[in-house]
Amino acid sequence: MKAMILAAGRGERLRPFTDHTPKPLLPLAGKPLIVWHIEALVAAGIRDIVINHAWLGEQIEAALGAGEALGARIVYSPEGGQALETGGGIHRALPLLGDAPFLVVNGDICTDYDFSRLPARPGGLAHLVLVANPPHHPAGDFFLAHGRVTDDAADTDAPRLTFSGIGLYSPRLFEGCAAGRFPLAPLLRRAMTEGRVSGECHDGRWVDVGTPQRRDEAERLLRAPP
Repeated sequence: MKAMILAAGRGERLRPFTDHTPKPLLPLAGKPLIVWHIEALVAAGIRDIVINHAWLGEQIEAALGAGEALGARIVYSPEGGQALETGGGIHRALPLLGDAPFLVVNGDICTDYDFSRLPARPGGLAHLVLVANPPHHPAGDFFLAHGRVTDDAADTDAPRLTFSGIGLYSPRLFEGCAAGRFPLAPLLRRAMTEGRVSGECHDGRWVDVGTPQRRDEAERLLRAPP
């Protein structure tokens, strides 16, 4: 299986830290945020990794190179001056990801999710990892009912959960998409209406490192004794 780390965001809410350093390279408990992801992927046996970038992307390539020092094989999907959003970024990288299902991880989360738990193939077009709603996102995103993810409250009496930014996708999810800038969520919601999105809930560590305060929270979690 190949993986993609989404690393093209500007990191506006983390300014001024991201004015001169791309968000994926911000240090977290002694190493760049993106290195935590790469090490976790390699530990799960996933060595072929695609990284997209836009803002200060040359710094990411200079820091990580081809990934040998981390036991990975890294290739890059540059997006130029403006990030293509999640959907557009993945679509642009499809030639690098191949024809088999692939894993995508948001580069700005901190988690202890074990990537080896993922199924070899999604239960349809996508398999999403959900988490309990954090304080900054109390409304959640989707419902998980009997292993299926839905956006329709009529399908279940379970509470909404938050999408973790970890997903397994079939390339067929992007059929019919044109190159350019577009979000991923509408594609997922369309697949949900067809019953083609499976999912699971992760109850371990997870932080969206999107603000200085949440970066501090992730730092404390990583430095806490096991």
